[in-house]
Amino acid sequence: MIELTKFQWIREPESYQIADGKIEIVTKPHTDLWQRTYYHFQNDNAPVFQIETNEQYFSFVVKTEFAESHHRFDQCGVVMYLDSENWLKGSIEYENDKFQHLGSVVTNLGYSDWATTEIGADVKSMWYRLNRRADDYCIECSTDGVTFSQMRICHMHRGAGKIRFGVYACSPEDSSFKAVFSHMDLLPCQWKAHDGQQPDEV
Repeated sequence: MIELTKFQWIREPESYQIADGKIEIVTKPHTDLWQRTYYHFQNDNAPVFQIETNEQYFSFVVKTEFAESHHRFDQCGVVMYLDSENWLKGSIEYENDKFQHLGSVVTNLGYSDWATTEIGADVKSMWYRLNRRADDYCIECSTDGVTFSQMRICHMHRGAGKIRFGVYACSPEDSSFKAVFSHMDLLPCQWKAHDGQQPDEV
């Protein structure tokens, strides 16, 4: 398990608790991570709890629980936050009492995208696995912490060398909820090298 004493806050939340390998964050209203695309606004005020590494190949696992999530865009999940214009996140965003968005946002050089799929509103926990292979990344999710499914493969233009990764929680609209993170672990890279088509010769 990862030692939480090695983590540092970016925008420390007003209300949180860290004990017994578990992190609880109570979100503040109007907190979010987003840059420019489509909505044309920039919001960069969500609390992020991260650890730093130079390791080029690893997998970071975390379980998220969000029983109190109840308002549109309430979210919590895994994150790799480098600076305001270069980061990625994977999470579930509450939409209404029928469905939520399971998805990921990749922000390169100041522009965000959002890839999602709809899941039931009754889902109140999810595991994530963030995998790194140099400056390429893969986010996966799991309902049981054993079998993971791919959500996103991406390249991070500023994602080589030393990076920071961890967890985040926020409530973009006028709401608040408690996000719980547990079972955080750092593993050898579980995202194996590609064994199909060979790279083009230079």
